[in-house]
Parts: sequence; C-alpha cells; structure tokens
Amino acid sequence: MEKGDVDTEKVMNGIASIALLPCGSISGHFIQVPDSVCYGLHGTELQCDRECSRGEDYRLLKLNIIDYSMKREQVVVVECRGHDAARFQNVDHAHGWENDVVGMVQEKHGKSKITVSFECETLKADKAAEDHIRQFMPNLVGQDAVVNVGPMSIAGFGVEMDDEF
Repeated sequence: MEKGDVDTEKVMNGIASIALLPCGSISGHFIQVPDSVCYGLHGTELQCDRECSRGEDYRLLKLNIIDYSMKREQVVVVECRGHDAARFQNVDHAHGWENDVVGMVQEKHGKSKITVSFECETLKADKAAEDHIRQFMPNLVGQDAVVNVGPMSIAGFGVEMDDEF
C-alpha cells in the first residue's frame, strides 16, 4: 500500500452525534457499531491563506478523531457542506476545491490516510438540541449549538502516520 492510500479493511461504520457551535467549531462523538466503541470528534474551521471558500455553505475543518481507550488521536482535513444540516467528506474527494487549495491544505496540515463521510439525518435545534447536549455533551450546555445526528464512516483510523500532528 502506498502513502496516502486508505486501508479499506479498517472501515468503521456507526452513528455520529455532532454539535455545530456558533463559532464554526464542532464537537461530538462517533459510536462504531456493532461494537459500541465511542470515539471523540472535535473540529476547528481552517482559515485559508487564499480565498478558497465557495460561500458559507462550504468550509474546511481540521477534524480530530480521538480514541479514548487507546489514547490516540489522528487528524484529517474535511470539507463541511450544509448550514445546520452538515455533510463531511475528505477534501481530496470533494468536488469544487481546486488542486492548489487541496495541496496547500495537505502541505500545511499533513496528508492523512483517513477518509471520513458523515451526513446529517436528524437535526436538533433550540430545546431539542439543549436536551440532547445536556444528556450527551454536558460541557457544551448553553453554547447555542445545533445538533446533527446521522451515519458516519471512518476508514484508515489507526493506520500509522509518517507525520505526527
């Protein structure tokens, strides 16, 4: 397998619960099924050195995936589309980003062997979001977040990286 290739045998499928914070960050968790293993998710919006946005609907996130049981964390850059109902996919598989932008992001934030896919199926706002956050993400209470719940797949997590983040 060459550097940058994804190990398709290490695909994890499950459900993610993600809080979209007003500042543009995300926080949540991914539960792999059928094993019910929980992984932490934390994302921060990347500011591009050049104009690379295609409006508010498209943005880049540096997504940290945290395996609490193994005490390891890996980072992947994803494109986030949608406003309150988010969809994530890897930048190199995303349509509309120019090759120089993808190259700039990889150079600055590293190449990853991880692929991520997420699509919101349930959107919670206002009281429903606060109730969900109070129950599952108590450290985010009162931050006026909306919650996205939906299927997520992560491939290649745990594959040793050449570059440390």
